[in-house]
Formats: sequence, C-alpha cells, structure tokens
Amino acid sequence: MKKQMVGVTLIVASLLAVSYLLFPEFLFELGRKASWHSAGLENKAVLVDTDSIAYLEGGAGETVLLLHGYTANKDSWVYFAKWLTPVYHVVIPDLPGFGDSTKSLDENYSIDSQVERLDRFAQVLQLKEFHIAGNAMGGAVAAVYAARFSQKIPTLALLTTSGVGTAKKSEFFLKLEKGVNLLLVGSRADFERALEFSYAKSPGMPGAFKNLMVAQCKADRKFNEKIGQDLLKERLTLEPLLPRIQAPALIIWGDHDRMTDISSVPILEKGLKKHQTVIMKDTGHVPMMEKPEETATVYMKFLKNWRSM
Repeated sequence: MKKQMVGVTLIVASLLAVSYLLFPEFLFELGRKASWHSAGLENKAVLVDTDSIAYLEGGAGETVLLLHGYTANKDSWVYFAKWLTPVYHVVIPDLPGFGDSTKSLDENYSIDSQVERLDRFAQVLQLKEFHIAGNAMGGAVAAVYAARFSQKIPTLALLTTSGVGTAKKSEFFLKLEKGVNLLLVGSRADFERALEFSYAKSPGMPGAFKNLMVAQCKADRKFNEKIGQDLLKERLTLEPLLPRIQAPALIIWGDHDRMTDISSVPILEKGLKKHQTVIMKDTGHVPMMEKPEETATVYMKFLKNWRSM
C-alpha cells in the first residue's frame, strides 16, 4: 500500500511538472481560480452604464469594498480577503481600465472619474452602505469617495495611499518627474524592478509564471501609460478633502514603502477627524499582499472596534 501511494505521488508530481512545462497558462489560471475558491470568493461581472466591471464577491455580513492600486487588479486582495469572508460580505472590483473590466482609450480614468463609476457600480449592486478600503491609487479613490458620499461609508481604510500632495516625494515619484514610470513593464528586468519597489522582500515565483505576468504587463503597458497620464493631469491632492471625511479611518503603512513616502502619514492624521495608524515593519507598498494575514488581522480589529473611536 505504501509503495502504491509513493507511485501515485510520483505520477501526480510528474504530471504537474509536465503541465508546468507545456501548459503554464493553464496551471496559472487554475491556481488563480483556486485562490478565489479558497478565499470564499466568486468571480462575477456586471454591466454598469457602458462598462463591464469584473469583481470578486463572497461572504455574508456587513459589506467591505476593497480597491486595488494603479497597474494592479482585484487579485491584489484575494489572500487578504480570505480572512474577511467568514465574517463579512466582501466585494473586490477591477476598477474600469484594469484587470478584466472594460478598457477604453477614449475614456478618462482620473480619480474623480473612477469615484463616479464606483458609485454607479455600488448602485447597480444595491450596496447602500459599506466599509471601504483602498491601496495606493485605490486609497485615493476610497478617500475621495468617503468625502463625497459620507452617508454611505461607516469606515475608511487607507493602505499606503497615494494623493497626499504635500508629503515628501518618494523614490518612485522622483523618477516619475524625470519621465521614468517604474510600474510600466516592457521586459523581465522591468518586472523585477517593479517588484523590488513594491515589496520589502520580493516574492518568490516560478519562472514560467513570472514570464506570463511579464507578458500581461507588456500587453497592458500602453493602457497603463494612458491612465498614468490621466492621473498626472488631474493633480488631485487629498489634503483639502480630508476634513470632509466623517468616517473613522485606519491608516496602514509599510515602513519600507518606496512608492508613497511614509511622511504622508502625519499629514493624513492631521486632516482626518478620527483615525488609527499602524506602521507595519519590514513591509513595502502592498501590505495586503506581502503580509495578508497580519494586515487582515489589523483591519478586522479596527472594524470590530470602530464605533468606540
């Protein structure tokens, strides 16, 4: 019996190895769907005006809406959401222009435009009240939404959010001013560099899967460049909007963030009426990806206690 089990294990391992070599796209997509299932999430899509918006949804309870950053997509939150779905109803959209949602070079993808689209998305899904959290660009969208639609938002969470205009310029923004966007990927080297800027410690990844992600980034490069230009032209700063936010806010920042400088934190604290701050050690720009369980634990504690703030 023992020998039979060893034989079966070897056969399965051999089949996986062959599949990895011959069909990496299939295995990559299979792993993606498995991560959704493990997190209790279903992949869905809904037509909102002229946009098809893809999103993940799962769990039951109070609704939590999670927003990804620039060049990212809904998968940024999956391992984080795994800890939320047993207690909360979680919705994670691909913002228009990203992931599997509609992309149009004729549309504007500024923060203000995304806030308007997000509100229509919430209306179509009949989300009348929801906690909102965002990372980077998604944090800026979440903050503007919370300022504009305060009656719908009981809490706000900002994870290394962009849009703090008076903060010290990060390494990323200093290079951006010189015309170098480190998140636009045209090669494997560009991809590795983007990972180094996003994480305190770059994640390990099989080479074939990394090549698939590089290919996708290259395919999205022109569109990401267009969205980057829309964001730069808008020149949005959060400082004037912060006093309008009524919701208690959780600020989460990585102490090794090279994309948005940590000097943003005291500026956010000064502008927000009610806030709590957590600085995560040995963490970069995407804490919900780099340390999903730890970040989710911090967030869930905040959601449990926000009424006493």
